[in-house]
Amino acid sequence: MAALSLIVNPAAGRGRSLHLLPAATAALAAAGISYRVHQSASLAHATELAAQAAQSSDVVVAVGGDGLAGALAGTTSRNGGIFGIIPAGRGNDLARALGVPSDPAAAARMLATATARQVDLIGVSAPGQPELIVAGSVYAGVPSVAGELANATRWVKGPLVYPVSALRAVAGWQPARFVVAGQAGRHDFAGYAVVVSNSAFFGAGMMVAPSALIDDGMLDLVLMRHGPKLAFVRALSKIKDGSHLDLDEVSLERDSAVTLTVDRPMPVAADGETLPFAAPLPPGTALRIRVLPCALTVIAPPGPAS
Repeated sequence: MAALSLIVNPAAGRGRSLHLLPAATAALAAAGISYRVHQSASLAHATELAAQAAQSSDVVVAVGGDGLAGALAGTTSRNGGIFGIIPAGRGNDLARALGVPSDPAAAARMLATATARQVDLIGVSAPGQPELIVAGSVYAGVPSVAGELANATRWVKGPLVYPVSALRAVAGWQPARFVVAGQAGRHDFAGYAVVVSNSAFFGAGMMVAPSALIDDGMLDLVLMRHGPKLAFVRALSKIKDGSHLDLDEVSLERDSAVTLTVDRPMPVAADGETLPFAAPLPPGTALRIRVLPCALTVIAPPGPAS
């Protein structure tokens, strides 16, 4: 097996990644797997380290949360490398979608024994900007505002920060009109949110798109239309098991590529991080989002269709 380059985000989960790292490296050593540890100084630095590792034929392993995992998955894909995850953040939704164990030692043992499989990624771009490759989902509205609140919150620890931040975002929400247009149709509505999903989970285990598969070559579109703010609070209470889709205000569509526009400035995020060219997205600017089938080779348990 190729050597593993473990790229660590020291800030993930307020230092949780560094705390969990020894258990993972001990499991790798016990399995006789060669590895190197690289601490990143920033997300940009982490992507540089990942590119170097992939070009050296190392397996790129993200040790952190979804922001790091999504960014390194894209970099690994661009450089033709093999990817792995040791989850160590607050959300860990990409690891959850891939069936990677949450325990760091178990995740490390999985890297030593599992075979590689192909999964999809998402390409997202704005006019005049290079396309970014992300992993789990792209979203706008209450979830993207809540994500910025969560990233700035220090008084709530762990995954609880996401529902707390979502409630804060709903409380201050102003009406917005979304237009989502693709090959399968056009959706023009006033509402709370659009989530374009490559996998079932976001926001630390919220099952936003229950039927989404990370290797089916399609994107699941979750649209939250206008209603009383209590309707979004009800959706938030049901999203853990996916039953929010039963609400009249929520619909699920599927497509392989869409454009998203909003009628007022709004942050758009992916994998827990606001997109650099959508911070906020200017009103009327078309954001292009497309599935990238079989774009990433990842070491993970077999998927449902495998």
